Amino acid sequence: MPDLLSTGVSGLLAFRAALDATGHNIANVNTPGYSRQSVNISSRLPVATDGPLIGSGVQVDNVQRTFNEFLAGEVRLSMSSFGRMNSFAALANRVDSLVADTTSGVGPGLQDMFDSIQAVADDPASLPARDALLGSAEALTERFRGLSSSYDQLESEVNDRVRDSVSTINGIATAIADLNGRIALARGVNANQEPNELLDQRELLIQELSGMIALTTNEQTDGSINIFIGNGQTLVIGSQNAELGTVPNQFDPTSLDVVYQGGGGTDSPITTSLVGGALGGLLDFRREMLDPARNELGRIATAMSLTFNELQAGGMDLNGLPGTDMFSVEGPRILGSSQNTGAGVVDVTISDLNDLTLSDYTLLYDGANHILVDSQSGQAVPMGGSGTALDPYTADGLEIVVSGMAAGDQFRIEPTVAAASSLAMTLEDPSEFAAALPIRTEADGANTGSGIISAGTVVDGSDPNLQTTSVIEFTGPNTYSINGAGAFAYTDGDPITINGAEFTISGTPDVGDTFTLEANTGGFGDNRNALAMGELSVAGVLDGGRTGMQDAYGQLVARVGSSTRQINAGLEASSMLLNNAQELQAGTSGVNLDEEAARMIQYQQSYQAAAQIINVADTLFQTLISSFR
Repeated sequence: MPDLLSTGVSGLLAFRAALDATGHNIANVNTPGYSRQSVNISSRLPVATDGPLIGSGVQVDNVQRTFNEFLAGEVRLSMSSFGRMNSFAALANRVDSLVADTTSGVGPGLQDMFDSIQAVADDPASLPARDALLGSAEALTERFRGLSSSYDQLESEVNDRVRDSVSTINGIATAIADLNGRIALARGVNANQEPNELLDQRELLIQELSGMIALTTNEQTDGSINIFIGNGQTLVIGSQNAELGTVPNQFDPTSLDVVYQGGGGTDSPITTSLVGGALGGLLDFRREMLDPARNELGRIATAMSLTFNELQAGGMDLNGLPGTDMFSVEGPRILGSSQNTGAGVVDVTISDLNDLTLSDYTLLYDGANHILVDSQSGQAVPMGGSGTALDPYTADGLEIVVSGMAAGDQFRIEPTVAAASSLAMTLEDPSEFAAALPIRTEADGANTGSGIISAGTVVDGSDPNLQTTSVIEFTGPNTYSINGAGAFAYTDGDPITINGAEFTISGTPDVGDTFTLEANTGGFGDNRNALAMGELSVAGVLDGGRTGMQDAYGQLVARVGSSTRQINAGLEASSMLLNNAQELQAGTSGVNLDEEAARMIQYQQSYQAAAQIINVADTLFQTLISSFR
């Protein structure tokens, strides 16, 4: 039958548990990851009697954790996005500062060198002007090398951060797996009571892991959570966890790749499949900003070295001698895979600056064909030629000679990555700067027609007959001979090329009019080659002749700046979304001291009322005892 004393005691126990839970909430108001707890109570079933059914008090069912899985998922996603943006932005801002530096950057150095070239063009015989030119050119090469060194330092820092991130991820995964085991054990012992504190600890770790790498989760019936990363690789399954590792890239040992360490000692590369979180941001920064910026800087250094050396070779110095190279630069870097089995040899040269891109490439051999793949896009690049020394493969401004590759072998081709760090001055004597051209032209003073000959340019400085005198005589209204031989068709203004020199004749020469191409003997005041070098500041030498060197560097600054602004905007947006998600979760799961204080008073009063029930039961019992005395 119903027992008033037992009913009162049940109330005391229930409200005492509620008071304990409320006090526990208040004590953990500032505990990271803590979810508010509440006591679920229910009425005891009435005891069957011959009379009316009257309940027998209250019972505590369990202590429930206030937790919303959807809001927790939003926090995880926001943590992953913020982690990526935060690590990317921190490094991107540094690259932006490096390339846009107005005092030590390459852009101002290029302008200083072209200003010095103009000064030599204004006074070609001036040794002080030539000295100043060599000084500004040397300073420019130092700026290229300095910026390249800064890129190398960033690469090393990325490697260190990747290594640290992988270590952190492994540590968190181990802790989550341990909690999975403890949670499953606790639920096995008492299926009606969730291990709330363990669940909170695990959720906090999962959120921390989300800040390091994007992940997906799957809860099991025993309460454990499986965690997947990348393309579905299992990081945590039940109380077991896999580990990530870092290994040198198969082509470039100075760059670290992330691997999934599976069973049996097998490591699977997963660098390209990892997204989100701080680790994903580091890998994205290296792939999307650092590598392209390094390649662009190297492309500009390559263009500067090759074009200036070409003009030097076609020019004449202050001593009347052909010009020598002004700069030296390392050519394309070829890196064989550490997994190659053959004795393959790959040789690559730059054949056309206009077609040179910012990409790196992977050359594969499938046992029958060589395949060139753009490493950034993953797309195959069409190649001409057959890959031999006499008929090299041609693609994107490169000539590739291949031999000895075995099926499955791979080579990484990096056309410009090493150029900036290796750029150096080779011209030391200011008198050897080839400001003049070795040829000159003139029209015979006895000519009667209106023909005019241009000053002439050099298109092939290696031609052994470049300075051989050639006389062009018009043998008819539209024909001319060279040194008395031939009958060449004349078109007003069309270029004429003889022995590596090019010029134009325009107007209407009369029959018998002559023009001479000859060595520029004593041409110390000639500045035509210096002017041609000065025009390189704006002349298109890249991107199919559309982009000059200064424009190319300006585009690099603009691209880096634009990407950095986008990343910073993304960081701001992801920070706001993360704050909103955390506030929503805190509003649902967090402890509100005002609410807890109100509950404390409520449960205190309920406890006192339950105590009064016991007091009444005692009074009734004492009355009953007295009546029998």
